Amino acid sequence: MVNCAVPRLVVAAPSSGSGKTTVATGLMAALAGRGLAVSPHKVGPDYIDPGYHALATGRPGRNLDAYLCGPELLAPLFLHGARGCDIAVVEGVMGLYDGAAGEGELASTAQVAKLLGAPVVLVVDASSQSRSVAALVHGFVSWDPEVRIGGVILNKVGSDRHEALLREAVDSVGVPVLGVLRRAPQAGVPSRHLGLVPVAERGSRAVEAVAAMAAQVTDGCDLEALVGLARGAGALSCAEWDADEVLASSVRDVREAPEARGGPKRVAVAGGAAFTFSYAEHSELLSAAGAEVVVFDPLRDGELPEGTGGLVIGGGFPEVYAAELSANEGLRKSVAELALSGAPVAAECAGLLYLSRELDGMPMCGVLDATARMSERLTLGYRDAVAVSDSVLAGAGTRMRGHEFHRTVVEPGAGAAPAWGVRAPERRVEGFVERGVHASYLHTHWASEPGVARRFVERCRTS
Repeated sequence: MVNCAVPRLVVAAPSSGSGKTTVATGLMAALAGRGLAVSPHKVGPDYIDPGYHALATGRPGRNLDAYLCGPELLAPLFLHGARGCDIAVVEGVMGLYDGAAGEGELASTAQVAKLLGAPVVLVVDASSQSRSVAALVHGFVSWDPEVRIGGVILNKVGSDRHEALLREAVDSVGVPVLGVLRRAPQAGVPSRHLGLVPVAERGSRAVEAVAAMAAQVTDGCDLEALVGLARGAGALSCAEWDADEVLASSVRDVREAPEARGGPKRVAVAGGAAFTFSYAEHSELLSAAGAEVVVFDPLRDGELPEGTGGLVIGGGFPEVYAAELSANEGLRKSVAELALSGAPVAAECAGLLYLSRELDGMPMCGVLDATARMSERLTLGYRDAVAVSDSVLAGAGTRMRGHEFHRTVVEPGAGAAPAWGVRAPERRVEGFVERGVHASYLHTHWASEPGVARRFVERCRTS
């Protein structure tokens, strides 16, 4: 056990759209610009915001998800990400008290703040109110006494007069105003069907957007007061999460692959603009299990890295790049040959689409007898899942929690067994298990079940 007092704060809001991402990313970049080592974190399963956080800080953006990982892992995962840092900034999700549907505070920003013992900075969209802001802030401060709201940042303020009225109102609640951002053109990041456009797709424009956010926060916020608030967080008394240690201490599933043998196996992990969704801990667990992790870009690379013994294809936006992915026939053939050989292949969401016969009428890898297409319907939510087939990731009966987030539909053919039985809230089976392939819409966090990574790497050695 360690007793670690990493300075930290949580950036939250009464609701989505209040300006959390602008403030959190801008604050990270502003503090990094002052020479501080900043640890960036995001509450929930969001993959896009952490890309901007990484750009702002030069460190991997890491997620803190109490539903996927369990509340007991949040502080250890936080300490792992914050190792060697001067300060940590955690961006919340949705409204402060919003969490997994029907699960109380589970997976809410408020729960994460309590688990981390971190003060909260509340970002309020003040564009259509003045004195009423006092009632709003008072409500959020008093709702849960265990959540410490250490200050407010007022966003979209219209004028000096408007600012004066807002400050007077918030002062009456006894909560300090730590910043004011004016209703000027905001440092915008474009959105589309699943949220913000990822950093990997925007190049220099993403750099410019983060710089603009940093300038807004520097000009409008009291950075010294925010750092002082973060330094007031108490010590966390828990063991830091470590991939090597959790793999060594986790109980081996008797249904797992035979004992590992041979040297390190090369595991290719899809990256680039089309496949931007991943958790940093996945690659760390693969490496700890003995794999050599190599990132490749399906938009640019004509074949898999030499010596690839296993393939991981995470989430992203293949629907945006379907034509380019389809045109890369060499890589599609390389992926299909690897899968047909029986080598382990793990695909989530975007990876599932890429392994299908076609996506919106354009040929994909053809590993799975399935077709995929865009849909108007958004599928979104946490899922309780149980493995219904033995696969390279899990033995039948293994229970995990996951998250779905897509606007596509996959129409299966015949032959493959399902991967998961899920409750969403209706019960259904989902995904594909065939040869060494495990493909599913479900995003999972392997830190909750480290044996997944060990099993995958062992299958790489024995396939």
